[in-house]
Amino acid sequence: MMLSRLVLIFVVFALANCNKNPNTENIAKPKNDVTSDLINGQKLFTKNCAKCHGRGGKGSDQGPPLVHKIYEPSHHGDLSFYRAVESGVRAHHWQFGDMPPLKEVSKSDMSVIIHYVRHEQRKAGIK
Repeated sequence: MMLSRLVLIFVVFALANCNKNPNTENIAKPKNDVTSDLINGQKLFTKNCAKCHGRGGKGSDQGPPLVHKIYEPSHHGDLSFYRAVESGVRAHHWQFGDMPPLKEVSKSDMSVIIHYVRHEQRKAGIK
């Protein structure tokens, strides 16, 4: 009886923590209200990302669209965006060439940019 209770407690604890990703604990989160985060995210995206990823993340002749099913959160989580900016990324879904790291973009700026990109994805029906 005691062993089955311990097993049950372990299973409940494991299930409660299964969605936690230890790699995302130190990622900065947007601090402002939603509206100002979106405005700031759009400005930062335009300044740092739109040259390649197009206006509103819809892609260009230099980079893929981020408002695309391939970049939905379940396939490319927020951490993949942070890693791409910090370390660059080899071309693997598209034929635009490799993305170089963007060392001038801070983690806090990235959090607001990602918030904006996810908002644009949701508007396009990507969840």
